[in-house]
Amino acid sequence: MNIFYLLIGVSLLAALIFLGAFIWAVRSGQFDDNETPSMRVLFDDDDVEQTSDKEEENNKK
Repeated sequence: MNIFYLLIGVSLLAALIFLGAFIWAVRSGQFDDNETPSMRVLFDDDDVEQTSDKEEENNKK
């Protein structure tokens, strides 16, 4: 039964370590993406054209 207490303690310690690493990564800017938003303009977006075509057809009716 004592092994369960040890396993619970070790798993809580591991969870706290991973939580600390995640918080550190967020605060240090690991998930900031400054390049992609400026590149979105360069990609064609076919979904917008299809949506506008469908809206035009619905407006004609």
